Amino acid sequence: MTERGEITVRDVMRREVPVAAPDTTIAELARMMVEHRVPGVPVLRNDELIGIVTEADLIQREATVDAPSVISILDAIIVADAGTPFEEELRRVVATTAGELMSSPVISIRDIATLTELATLMLQKRINPIPVIDESRHIVGLATRTGIVEIIARLESGAAGPAGT
Repeated sequence: MTERGEITVRDVMRREVPVAAPDTTIAELARMMVEHRVPGVPVLRNDELIGIVTEADLIQREATVDAPSVISILDAIIVADAGTPFEEELRRVVATTAGELMSSPVISIRDIATLTELATLMLQKRINPIPVIDESRHIVGLATRTGIVEIIARLESGAAGPAGT
């Protein structure tokens, strides 16, 4: 909690966070998420946060790739597509390692940020989870929607306290 009694990211984050290296396999990433019950795994190179692989990344890997529609008008070729760029979809589908599948750059949050700042960031950027870093930019936890819901449940029942495990 902050000096003003506000709940911080430190109060809601998971402290035990599995991490992957760029060469970690897709199978190992999926196993880590299931075993640790986390919606994503940060990817580190030499203790530096370089990306994150989320459940959505793994699920997208199994989805059908939509090739862009090509329209030929006279001598012009027009690519009609308003979705995810084809190259990005294809990259994810053929990925075999964390380095190939990860989202980068990764959005992270400081452990001293408030619950309100965390919730706002998650909603505005549509991301879950968010790696939590300290003043030295080292990973110290993982903030998840589940962690926020758990603290809301405690607050609403009058039993507020740290949710980190």
